[in-house]
Amino acid sequence: MPHDLILKGGRVIDPSQNIDRVTDVAFAGGKVAKVGNDLSDATEVRDVKGYIVTPGLIDLHTHVYWGGTSLGIDAEDFCRTSGVTTAIDTGSAGPGNFAGFRKHVIERSEVRILAYLHISFAGIFGFSKTVMVGESEEMRLMAPIEAVQVADANRDVIVGIKVRVGRGSSGIHGAAPLDIALQAANEVGMPLMCHIDFPPPSYEEVVQKLRPGDVLTHAFRPFPNAPYDHQGKVKEVVREARARGVMFDIGHGKGSFAFKTARAMLANGFYPDTISSDVHVLCIEGPAYDQVTTLSKFLCMGMPLSDVIAASTVNAAMALKRPELGTFKPGSAGDATILTIRDGQFDYVDVVGEHMTGDKRIFSEGVVLKGRWWHPSDGSKFPKLEKAA
Repeated sequence: MPHDLILKGGRVIDPSQNIDRVTDVAFAGGKVAKVGNDLSDATEVRDVKGYIVTPGLIDLHTHVYWGGTSLGIDAEDFCRTSGVTTAIDTGSAGPGNFAGFRKHVIERSEVRILAYLHISFAGIFGFSKTVMVGESEEMRLMAPIEAVQVADANRDVIVGIKVRVGRGSSGIHGAAPLDIALQAANEVGMPLMCHIDFPPPSYEEVVQKLRPGDVLTHAFRPFPNAPYDHQGKVKEVVREARARGVMFDIGHGKGSFAFKTARAMLANGFYPDTISSDVHVLCIEGPAYDQVTTLSKFLCMGMPLSDVIAASTVNAAMALKRPELGTFKPGSAGDATILTIRDGQFDYVDVVGEHMTGDKRIFSEGVVLKGRWWHPSDGSKFPKLEKAA
């Protein structure tokens, strides 16, 4: 059977299969068909020699309910520039407004959008430069019954339950919203993603409550509520949480990633499980910018490229319990991201204003969605080769 598309001669990096070599990737019927040398018999062949080809990048923490919430950005615009093929919206919508998110954004999007459903009835509803309302501070908005109903009815696109706790999100109620969200997650049999900001509650209190498969986002946030102690060592409760299967996600955003924290954690050999941008209207023009910039920061801090790619492909797919994503295994989702790494002097900034000069930067150059070339639409960087027979 002929292939629909072959990406020819790129450096294929697929951590799910320990692949890192120059080879071809073929797609057919919207799925990955094969990875191998000298593949032929395709309707379309693209020359990607000199580029890196990875499974479609997954950004585990985004806010893409554009027009429905004040923090939402346009998923397709973001994904084109960031090489993301699956954007995970983390709690923009709650059970009270998820139907609109699904109908008007998720179902109309060419890129794949999955979601963690907020335990708060209206999701994150008061988030701007001038209005900042912690939705978890209002306990009357906690909606576990409705959240279970909506999550159960939308299992094709809802991957878990989201809650935000901390002084800025739950105020005097501390970890109480987390307890409610955990009950809902248990009832519907889904993972939970927990946001953490300033104490209370403490980092320790939060991670002690999380179950295997749950995700702590903003895991490398600055002091206070950082994951390391005054001696620069990873807190024991954090190591214990990882040992039992809790996953640690970056969730960069506007206020949740510090180079100081990252340096301490990497020095201890504690890499993030997943790297995500937490892109929204208040950080898309800095300090987060996009997914590839967030990945670049870790590459420049010494995290091996294969681990950086894994943190936005196979590891993210594991967190989502979607093994068909983040891999080039035959039969998996037919998504791919084409990247370059350029050498130079690049300025990076974290959420507390610290600047770091990095010697390299990852750039998104092209995207394949569902086995079809998607971006750039003109394909000028990647000329079509003569049809291989």
